[in-house]
Formats: sequence, C-alpha cells, structure tokens
Amino acid sequence: LQSKSGIVCKAAAGQAVVASIVCKPQGELGTEDFKMDFSEADKPISPWHNIPLEAGNGLYNMVTEIPKMTKAKMEIDTKADFNPIKQDMKKGKVRYYHGPIFWNYGCLPQTWEDPNIKGDDNVGGAFGDNDPLDVVEIGSATLEMGSVTAVKPLGVLSMIDDGELDWKLIAINANDPKASEINDVEDIEKHYPGTVSGIREWFRWYKTPDDKPVNGFGHGEKALGKADAVKVIEETHKHYKDMISGAADKGKLWTP
Repeated sequence: LQSKSGIVCKAAAGQAVVASIVCKPQGELGTEDFKMDFSEADKPISPWHNIPLEAGNGLYNMVTEIPKMTKAKMEIDTKADFNPIKQDMKKGKVRYYHGPIFWNYGCLPQTWEDPNIKGDDNVGGAFGDNDPLDVVEIGSATLEMGSVTAVKPLGVLSMIDDGELDWKLIAINANDPKASEINDVEDIEKHYPGTVSGIREWFRWYKTPDDKPVNGFGHGEKALGKADAVKVIEETHKHYKDMISGAADKGKLWTP
C-alpha cells in the first residue's frame, strides 16, 4: 500500500494499534545512506520504543528487519534518533550475509538484552548483547522489511556470539496456515523437520567466511520450549523497562 508519506507498514488483522504506522524508506538500499523511518500521524516514532510488545491472545509484535531469502544485514539502529532500520556497517562497508537467510528475521519491540546482567551457568555466565530480542519467524510467507506481524512464540536458542548472550526466539506468524498446529518447539519438527537444527547451524556458521570463529549455544545446544521462550520475552521486557526508567544503564542507546 502506498501513501503520501511512505509505505504503510503491513499489520495483521486485529492489530489496530500498529495499523496506522507508516514506513518511509530514504536513500538507496545497499548504501550507507539508506534508512527506513517509522511515523504515525506524520510524527516520527521508534519501532523499538513506540510499538507495543504484546499483540493480544499470547501473541507478540515482531518488527521484520530482514525478509527471508535476502542477504542485506538490516537492523534497527538502537543508537540513532527514532531507531530507523539501516544496513549494518563494518569497516566502512555495508554488510551482507554470505548466503541468504532462510527465515524472516527481526526483533520484538520493548525488549533488551542488558549487557550489564550476567547469565547463569547454562549460558556460561555470558552478558546480554545490548540489542532487542531477535526473532526467527519460520512461516511460509515473506514478511516485508518494516512490517509488524503478530507472532506466536514456539521456542528459543541461547546463542553465544563473541562471548555475548544473543537469544534467538523461534516464532511463527499468527496468520500462517500452520500456526494453529504448531504450538511448541516439538511441533516444529513434526511439520517442518530439520528447521530447528537448520536455524542453529545457520547461526553457528554464518560468520566463518569472515574468518570469525563459530558461534556457540548454551543449554547443551538444545532449543528450549515455549514456556522458556515466554520467560525470555518477559525477562528482556523487564530489562527494557529498567532501561527506560533509568534503573539500568542505557549507555549510548537512543530513547525517547
């Protein structure tokens, strides 16, 4: 859908709160100048801070940063004003994955992995990675960059990236034809065999072409189930609220 001020971000039916949000791409995709801004009623908003976490009925809002089968490493810029989606930079160049990611990838708004909080022995005492909670969405549809989608949490992997805890929430679009049949991590294997191990191995190896070591995983590399996934969402939401209230040190992160 086009509007005068940009592309209307697609939201699932019943998400009236986010239906009025507009995405406006600026600059050329694949360059340092590209960014996707978010607004509501012609006022700038942050996809991290101004979109609600909960979508009702046990669902959560996911902001898609990287559509499935694409390679550009897009992410919400947590340090820039109003947190636009931008392409990650490394050594002055825009970043791309070395091969496409096979699932939609994004994050949950109003969550934060606090870099000042040490994890337990299951994750080797790793500290949070200072970003919103990542989401790997396994449904059949491609979700557009900037879109807001109600997702059902299914499981979670505790990835350790460069010594930092970087949880990967596994979820499915609530409107996916299989969503009603997939309710926990065990159900994924029944309907999409190999998906959980595929996600784990993709994230284990994806940095190695840049001469980086493989990423590790806590919890004996096991994907934890839905109950634990919801606990991680609640925990990272609490960390986020502590940052907004000033109880946790936000460092250089931008907040309204």
